[in-house]
Order: sequence, then structure tokens, then C-alpha cells
Amino acid sequence: MPRHFTLSPDGSRVLFVRTVSGTDPVGRLWQYEGGTERLLADPALLVGSGSGAVPEEERLRRERARERSVGVVSYATDSATRLVAFALSGALWAVHTDGGAPFSVAAAGPVVDPRPSPDGRHIAYVSRRCFHVVDLTGADRRLAAAEGPDISYGLAEYVAAESMHRMRGYWWAPDSRHVLVARVDTGPVERRYIADPADPTKPPRAIPYPAAGTPNAEVTLQILSLEGERVDVEWDRTAYEYLVDAGWDAHGPYLAVQSRDQRILRTLSVDPATGATTVLHERTDPAWVELVGGTPARTASGALVLPEDDGDTRYLTVGGHRVTPEGLQLRAVLGVEGERVLFSASEDPLETHVWSHDPGHGCRRLSRGPGRYTGVGRGGTVVLTGVTPRGDEVGVLRGPGPDTGTGAGTGAGAGTEDETGTPDDAPRQVIASLAEEPSVTPRPRHLRLGERQLHGALFLPSWHEEGAGKLPVLLDPYGGPGGQQVGRSREWPSCVSQWFAEQGFAVLAVDGRGTPNRGPAWEKAIFGDQLTPALEDQVDALRAAGARFDDLDLTRVAIRGWSFGGFLAAAAVLHLPEVFHAAVAGAPPTDQRLYDTHWKERYLGHPEEHPENYVRSSLAGHGHLLRRPLLLIHGLADDNVAAAHTLRFSAELLAAGKPHSVLPLPGTTHLPADDTVNAQLLHFQRDFLLDSLAARIDEG
Repeated sequence: MPRHFTLSPDGSRVLFVRTVSGTDPVGRLWQYEGGTERLLADPALLVGSGSGAVPEEERLRRERARERSVGVVSYATDSATRLVAFALSGALWAVHTDGGAPFSVAAAGPVVDPRPSPDGRHIAYVSRRCFHVVDLTGADRRLAAAEGPDISYGLAEYVAAESMHRMRGYWWAPDSRHVLVARVDTGPVERRYIADPADPTKPPRAIPYPAAGTPNAEVTLQILSLEGERVDVEWDRTAYEYLVDAGWDAHGPYLAVQSRDQRILRTLSVDPATGATTVLHERTDPAWVELVGGTPARTASGALVLPEDDGDTRYLTVGGHRVTPEGLQLRAVLGVEGERVLFSASEDPLETHVWSHDPGHGCRRLSRGPGRYTGVGRGGTVVLTGVTPRGDEVGVLRGPGPDTGTGAGTGAGAGTEDETGTPDDAPRQVIASLAEEPSVTPRPRHLRLGERQLHGALFLPSWHEEGAGKLPVLLDPYGGPGGQQVGRSREWPSCVSQWFAEQGFAVLAVDGRGTPNRGPAWEKAIFGDQLTPALEDQVDALRAAGARFDDLDLTRVAIRGWSFGGFLAAAAVLHLPEVFHAAVAGAPPTDQRLYDTHWKERYLGHPEEHPENYVRSSLAGHGHLLRRPLLLIHGLADDNVAAAHTLRFSAELLAAGKPHSVLPLPGTTHLPADDTVNAQLLHFQRDFLLDSLAARIDEG
């Protein structure tokens, strides 16, 4: 599927990355202009682009971004979108979008995260944890050298990438002469050692991992000039140790910092001459301040663009004023151009749409039809990318702009207008998605279940005739913060649920309390207890669905999941064996103290201050309760949910005399990337669950 879109200032050109088929892992750089695609960079044609190993920092960055492709996986441009820089196997490459072949740029070492200056005269990058700037002739300057093995410049630390979704570690100034650079010291952070048991000759890999309650990396900021000058940015790092985000616009550098307990988030402006900071805004919350992608930001006039939680709505605010209505849940700010703000939001938890806000014209929805959409906008053009019930689609919208009152359509035309103000018959240019069609077609029945009107999707076998017989039930949740399984979109979770349905299950996916898109109160209902509300909602939904559909056999109920879903699946058979009769738990966080600081303390607090929350929300210590078949699956190279979660819990189960099964996956990280492994995992889970439920019939 096309991704990583960038628009030129006039909106006439679109850059993106796409492979040539759903079975090809090699990303290529493309440009779309005037309805025509042009290949800008094909790694297979670049001499020497495949030589050498990917730098360790780049490998970690890709893993944290869940990046599975190779080749051109990311890129950056100058402000005119005329120069593009990207890394291939540690080498620095660039290409001009107005013609010419890609060319290599001499660099001091393996290159990570190259980014051109706004004027296109220089390219910044990180190599061996040092920060460099090179011009197109190869003249290289090391602006910041790592003072030791624990120090890095220009890279995001672990919790920033994994829990704050900040993948960047430096930001160019508009003048192209200064850069705001993060310095990270992981010296205080505990080390974890990930070995490869399948290769006992291979030494373990040490990674700094800040587990809940332990020290974080020390993160500071410096303003570096191309002439070698350095200004330290000053803020109260004792009170606000998390650097959430940063940037540099026409009004100067700015940053967002957060307290360790995550109840206060401050937006600060920076004086580039002295490094002194001034508080522009402060958000507080008695549970936690939710981070919203793309914020903080500023309009051309300097108005702050921020979220605001009030009651059960997350609003978009511009200049301190709410600009979105009650009930429209802000998801992310996608871009700011002039005074216009492009953002994604949800009126219905099952859908996410792209909206724009213009002063004097209010908010208008730009995406049409059911689905989950995001996008980018610039120069009067919006690129919408979405996953709909039919699959992937990417549309390029060009229009007369908001002043005409015709929305963000592709031009004037006859016909009626939909709710976005876009003419129904207005043509929309399409960038082709070459993604593979799934082997099954999801057939969800969207339901509202129980007293809390839980959103659920029921998947039945395509061959099943209602009333012809009872089906065993398989719950297929994620059920935790940041993720949804249920929506009006053909995403991979719905395809997997339908696949299990075709194997003979009635599959039920449910989004309970703690999942996004239903407002702040819904999200924060799990504060202090990540287990009880989530498990209650799965049970309530199951019983409500069973009461509505006679073909669901509630005497044969299984549950499966991965990550938080795996935790939920294992908890179900531990605590409610009378309801759940078998479970598959993939990469489950069984001991919440082993998870990282920012993510886990957000929901459970500091473990020294609230140890009861961690006991309540962990599987560890409850293994003696197991009475049902349980399959634990874990990648032994997982640096997110360490394999220790499963191995320690398995040891606890053995000590308690509780039979169970464990499937270790050598060389696999948090999400298996190998297609063969994933295919076999589906069949292995199916057979385990069917055998376990069949054994229950025999017992009966």
C-alpha cells in the first residue's frame, strides 16, 4: 500500500513509498504528478545500495516502527520537496525530484535518519551515535560527538519511540543554519540482554530498557549551528523528565515536556540565543495527560494547536478556543498550513475521518464513506489514505479551497454535495494500492452489546446456515489502550478473525473500556486496574451475543490474543474458567513490573507508590488458578514484551503443577515478520483450540 506521503508546496506533486506487489518487500520511492507516477529511486538499480549491514540504530528504529519492508523505508525532503534523502544499508543517497538519477553522498559512516536542510543545501544524519551535517559535495562536519558508549545525539530513546510515538531526535531550523538536537544518556537505564538460544555461539545483545519504577534515560536538548556553536536548552528536567516532542517553526523552537507521573504536560517556547524556555501552555489530568500525535503545533499567526479533554470529548483547540463540537473525538493533528489545521477525528468509534478547520469556515469532513482514514495536506491538495470495508484506497484531492464553500474536492462540478461539501460526482485522482487481496473476505456483523453498548463484530463461517447447529465461540480481542479490533474497515485483524471463523468458530471481537475513540472517560476507566474492566467487558459482550444468537455455543468458548490481547486471553482462563475453556496467549505481559516506564506507569502509577495496581493487573502470582488448556507463544528476541514474561510465568505454572503448553519462536521479535511462521502459527493455534474444545465435549 502507498505510504509516507509528502506534498510539494504548491500541492502539484506527491512523493510516496510503495513496493511493486504485496509479496515484494522492497520499498521504492515514487512521485505522482498530473495523474502520472514516476519512479524516483529503485534500490535494485542503485550500485552498492545492498552492500553492508543495516546500522544497529536503524534496525532498532525499524523494529520500533514495526517496519517489515526493506529498501527505501523512509525518506525526508527539503521544504521545496526538490531534494530527497534516504539511507540504504547504511549508505546515504539523494535524488532531485525534477529529474536525474539518484546519487550517493559521501558520509562519515553508517547513516541513520538523514534529513535535508530546508534550503536543500545540506543533509543531517546520525552515524555511530554522533550527529553530522554534510553538503552535497561530501564536505562533512561532525557537530556533536558521543562522549561515551551510553551517549547518542539525534536519536529517539526507547520510551520515546515505543510509548510516545516520537521517532525523531533532531529538528532543522527554518534558516537551515541551526538544528535542535536531542542528547540521550542511557547510562542510568537498566540493561537487558537478549540472546539467541538457537545459536549458543552468538553473544547476547544488551539493550537499555527502563522497566516500570526504574530510571529513565537522561534526555537534553542542544541548539547546534553549522559553525559549531552550541546552546543548551534549559527546563526543569527534574520535574519534567520526558521530552514528548519538539519542533522549530517560523516562531522559533518549541517542545513539549511531561512529568514522570504524566499528569502534567507543558508546551515550552525556546529562546534560540540563550536556550531559556517559557511556558506557553500547561495541560493537567488527575489520571494522565493523553498524548495526541502532531501536537503541539502552531499556525502561521502563532496560535497554539492543542488537544483538550473535557467530560467525555477530546477537543481540538486553536489559540485556546475549542473548534470541534462535543462528541467528535480528536485522534491526531495531521498538519498545519497557514491558519488551516488538518486533523483526524471520530464521530463514530468504528470510523476515523480526516477533517479540516479554517477560521471563518469551521470544521469540514474531507473523507467520504466508511473506513479509517488519515492524510496530509499542502498547497490546496489533500492526500487521503484509508482502509475501507473494500480494502485500501488512496485519493488525491485538489480543489478551489475553503473560500469557495465547496470543501476540499477536486474541482467544481454539477451534482449534489455530501456532508463534506464536496460534489458527489467530483472526480478524485487515485494512487494505486498494489496490496494483495486477502484469502478470505471479512463478513462482520457489527453489534452493540450489553449495558455499556460495547462495540463488537461477529464473524460466522461463510458456509454456516443459521439454525443448522451450534458453533464453538472464539473471542479475538486486543482490548487494551491504543488499539481497536472493531471497525468499518478491512484491516488485518478482521481478516484473521474471518479466517478463524472459516475453521468452524463463531468469532467475536470486542473493544472494551480502555480502547480509543470513545472519549477520555472511556479510555481512563482502566486507570489503576488494567485487568478487571477489560475482562468484564469481554464477558458481558460474550453473554449478550450468546443471548442474541442461538448458534453460539457458550459451553465451548475459547479466547486468543497477542500482546495485551494475549494478557487478556491468559487472564480469562485463570480468573473465569467457568466462562472460558481454552486460551492462546501470544507475547503476553504477565508481570506488569517488567514493562517500560512511560507506558505502564501511565495506567498503573509508579510501582513503589501503587504496588497494589501491579499485583491486581498481573498474571504473575495467579498461576495456581489455571484449570483450562493454555498455549503461551513468545518470540525469544522480543525487546518490547520480553520473553521473560512467558518463561517466568511458565515456571510458576510448573511449580503449581498446572499443565500448559509453550511455543518459543527463536529469532522472532514482538510481532512475527516471517510469512511462513505466521501461516503456521494460525494453523497451530486453530488445532490447539479445536482439540481443547473437543476434549471438553469428551469430558462432558
